[in-house]
Amino acid sequence: MSTAAGDDRDPGLQPERTRLAWRRTTLTGLVVTVLAVRASLHGGTTTTGAVAAALCLTLWLGFLALAHRRIRALSATARPAPLGARQAAAATLCTVGLAVCAVALVV
Repeated sequence: MSTAAGDDRDPGLQPERTRLAWRRTTLTGLVVTVLAVRASLHGGTTTTGAVAAALCLTLWLGFLALAHRRIRALSATARPAPLGARQAAAATLCTVGLAVCAVALVV
């Protein structure tokens, strides 16, 4: 007998991969934040560097909160709800802001 393509899919695999992706992205953000803080302290501390480092840390903490919320949602059910538009926009804003702050500190 032939089965539909959707019947063979294990719904537990995709949420697990997505949880791991959120964790990897959070860890990458931590590395960027640590390197940005290190760059701001290199050669003496300036007000601009301290503000940029604090902003990097704040953005990473915001992303961390969003990621943990999403990881919990993915763990709650076998078929989690899609990521909401506001959460996606917030995660994107945190990621882009973190990248901009890190580049500003390096350059």
